[in-house]
Amino acid sequence: MIFKKIKSPILRYLLVVLLAAIISILLFLLSIRFGLWGNIPSKKELSNLEYQKASEVYSADKVLIGKFYLFDRQPIAFEEFPKSLLNALVAIEDERFYNHSGVDYPSLFRVGIKSVLMQDKSAGGGSTITQQLAKNLYPRKDRDIKNLAINKIKEMFIASRLEAMYSKEEILYHYLNTVSFGDNTFGIESAALKFFNKKTKDLKIEQAAVLVGMLKATYGYNPRIHPENSLKRRNLVFQAMYSNGLISQSEKDSLSQIPLKLNYREFNYNDGIAPYFREEVRKQMTEWSKNENEGGADYNIYTSGLKIYTTLDYKMQKMAEEAMKEHLTVLQNSFEKSFGKNAPWLTNKSLITKLVKRTNSYKQLKEKGLSENQILDSLSKKKNITLADWDGEKTSSASTIDSLQHYMKFLNTGSLSIDPTTGAVKTWIGGIDFKYFKYDHISQSKRQVGSTFKPIVYTAAIEKGISPCTYFSAEEVAYKNLKGWSPSNSGTKDEAYLNYSMEEALSNSVNTVAVKVLEEVGILEVIRQANKMGIIEKLPNEPSLALGTGEIKITELAGAYASYVNNSKPVAPFLIQKITNSKDVTIAEFSPKVAEKEAFSADTRQIMIEMMKSTINSGTASRIRSNYNLNNDIAGKTGTTQNNKDAWFVGITPKLVHITWVGLDNHELGFKSTNLGQGANAALPMFALFMQKLNKDSAFNSITKAKFEKPSSAVLELLDCDPVKKDGFLKRLFKNPDKKKTKKFKGN
Repeated sequence: MIFKKIKSPILRYLLVVLLAAIISILLFLLSIRFGLWGNIPSKKELSNLEYQKASEVYSADKVLIGKFYLFDRQPIAFEEFPKSLLNALVAIEDERFYNHSGVDYPSLFRVGIKSVLMQDKSAGGGSTITQQLAKNLYPRKDRDIKNLAINKIKEMFIASRLEAMYSKEEILYHYLNTVSFGDNTFGIESAALKFFNKKTKDLKIEQAAVLVGMLKATYGYNPRIHPENSLKRRNLVFQAMYSNGLISQSEKDSLSQIPLKLNYREFNYNDGIAPYFREEVRKQMTEWSKNENEGGADYNIYTSGLKIYTTLDYKMQKMAEEAMKEHLTVLQNSFEKSFGKNAPWLTNKSLITKLVKRTNSYKQLKEKGLSENQILDSLSKKKNITLADWDGEKTSSASTIDSLQHYMKFLNTGSLSIDPTTGAVKTWIGGIDFKYFKYDHISQSKRQVGSTFKPIVYTAAIEKGISPCTYFSAEEVAYKNLKGWSPSNSGTKDEAYLNYSMEEALSNSVNTVAVKVLEEVGILEVIRQANKMGIIEKLPNEPSLALGTGEIKITELAGAYASYVNNSKPVAPFLIQKITNSKDVTIAEFSPKVAEKEAFSADTRQIMIEMMKSTINSGTASRIRSNYNLNNDIAGKTGTTQNNKDAWFVGITPKLVHITWVGLDNHELGFKSTNLGQGANAALPMFALFMQKLNKDSAFNSITKAKFEKPSSAVLELLDCDPVKKDGFLKRLFKNPDKKKTKKFKGN
């Protein structure tokens, strides 16, 4: 009817076009609304917002030491958002946030005029915080410019639904917990920890403004990468807060003068404190979640936001890592100097080639059909490679083979501290650098333990009734039924005339006596004693067992030694105390694994502690007292394996058992001399430096000032004898120290 009243055909045409355009727009909006251009989440879906959350790993003293995640996100409660953070966010991102219902039409109209008609690229996008939340929850899959309008409209519909279902506080809660800060970091809590190493609730206003300022461009305003841009953007946030009456002029001016200061801490897989420990926690958590999920649960350590509370002591771990670096930096230098120009990693071509053939690079080229010469030629080509040493990383021109030669010379370590009463792991160092040496010498390695096995031999002897004051000759013996096997000592020929008490023999680690004690006890009886002390590895049924040829994990050795200060009961080291969900509700707890039965008597325990105290006071580990001036109650044992391949030290205090191994990953390499590679020189200092640090911190007085139990008078009487007896004159006269005594070994 209206068309007939319009006489001008041009006006009628324009009206038809306008109506057609309006109908088309409405149909287009309806098509988006009803999902023809992609699904729009229903109210039911929006009512139960779930997003992937990083799992957090905490030390026993509640320090966040690591995360497991696909997206680094740690949701926190609304109450933990500082008022200054909320004010900054609303002022700079959506100043009419509390007045609109999801879409700010005046702002949208203003942006449309500026960006479309005036071609002003600085006009912004006009998206409200609620629209941005919609985009965070349902990221755009197609970022093509032709789909920009569709995506925007979909986000407007989602935003309207969100506003209808949630309060403004709830929208801010979800937004701040999902928004991206770049570098795979999502949510304000993760960003606060990364850039300022503090929780969101502790952010100062200037720090909150920096993080809010990043939201416009997470790379361009990243304070680590572009500090000047970040500072300008932060001050722009202050200006917006002032313009909205949230801070005064004087506050704006004074805040703008504060310099940008970061405390950047990235939760990187390779870096940070205790990386080997964190990796072992990850492995155990993966196994735990697998078992739980088989029972009907639905846990994912990367997305479920679990909180894993471990046994690790953050301060102790830090001290242990510092001690490791201090010692091995010096030892590495001495190690390389000892070989000089004839170092095997430089001159032993057959060994180098052997190791090259073990590399993935060699195997991949081999699979392609290249000959050995072609492969070696390819791996010898120079390129820019980053190589690391104790001074840090540096890029240089080197080949793959050069890189292998560089890393094959490095001494490595495995170092573990546990609470002997529970087995709780306090420190865990699986290697020197997790980025370059992934192999964990605590959880994965089994090495010959050398003389650190001798206390188990002597424990079995005392349990059998052999008095600690029984004397054994140090004379070297060639055993006829063992193909002439003849264990020797590192002392002089005069040792052939000496007879040691068991205490003196153990404290000075006399090999010949250890074998004779084993022979007296019997190999199988010693193995049974080791089993009682928690060592489950298969041990060699051979006399060399007395010298520690058995290969045992550090964790098992630590658990066995714990029995000497845990009422004769061994323990199994454990890492995780409890697991909670993202709301901190406990879903699993783990109890210490302490043996039910004593592995030996109380008298044996007291005798062994006294004997191992002698190792520290006057034996092979006496530098604990003389060089490091440690006056703590300490017992212990050094260990060195054949050809100086492995250096060991076990330190025992009433409240802490600490084990250190030092050696090379390649079994073909060892220390050039016993003087350098013995346990007392290569491994002991890590414990000594660690104890020095603990002594300086009164927080650890319960460990450092703890005292061993006082031995009974009966035990002291059993130990009351001369440490060494010399052969009589006639016996010395007819004994030739240059000639080995021969006999059959009868300890099977």
